[in-house]
Amino acid sequence: MPEPTLLFAPAGDLAISLIAGLFGLLFGSFLNVVIHRLPKMMQRESDNYCAVEAGKDEPHTERYNLVVPRSACPHCNHQIGALENIPVVSYLVLRGKCSSCKAPISPRYPAIELLTGALTVAVVWHYGSGWQGLGGLFFLYSLIAMTFIDADTQLLPDDLTYPLIWAGLLLNVNHTYVSLQDSVIGAAAGYLALWSVYWAYKLVRGREGMGYGDFKLLAALGAWMGWAMLPAIVLMSSLVGSVVGIVLMIVNRKGLEYQIPFGPYLAAAGLIAFLYGEPIMAFTRSVYPYF
Repeated sequence: MPEPTLLFAPAGDLAISLIAGLFGLLFGSFLNVVIHRLPKMMQRESDNYCAVEAGKDEPHTERYNLVVPRSACPHCNHQIGALENIPVVSYLVLRGKCSSCKAPISPRYPAIELLTGALTVAVVWHYGSGWQGLGGLFFLYSLIAMTFIDADTQLLPDDLTYPLIWAGLLLNVNHTYVSLQDSVIGAAAGYLALWSVYWAYKLVRGREGMGYGDFKLLAALGAWMGWAMLPAIVLMSSLVGSVVGIVLMIVNRKGLEYQIPFGPYLAAAGLIAFLYGEPIMAFTRSVYPYF
């Protein structure tokens, strides 16, 4: 991979990485909003569309997006003030409870903030704060949002997958991560690989085995890291997904029909490949010298 563009600081700058981590905590708070609201926004749009097609009035007319309305307690509708919205700190000060009704606040909110902050440090430490680092943060934040949305709803929204594909292709016009040729082939190969698995499974079993969002996510990973990284990503995500799936089927006493979202495993494997692509490729070439 090429050396980072030195817009602000090179890779390995501890001070810049820690400052970026603080930004990551703040952005993690915003990602909590995206994870919670984006599926609801999609559902509202679908409800309105179906109502209009049926000749009825739209059921959702009030504004609802990532900004409006203000965040509020789902139990008592108490609006969250600025001092109650400080990442992690507010949760600890409030002892995990609403300041108004004392209803419990999910620990997942500070967990996502901490995860985003820690991974922000890792990305900026690895790539610096130039174009590679800034692009890497967009890549990271998109994967975090998709991971938790898919875990909650088994959906990977086009509003996240398509921008990630195009961003990878555009950034690699100047070989930011890989050559444009590898990026384009990676996007096509990523999509077609899971598309083929989808149709093979459907022909054999007579039902769907994964969603179209998985195709688009792997296409995005291929656009960012090139076609050569795809086998490692698919292998890592499949192994972990299989192990977790078997455990969940045993715990929940479900059969082979039990469905788990594949997106989180693709996202995790993609992030590992993004941060440790060089040693992964070195290992792959040591096993398959002609790869």
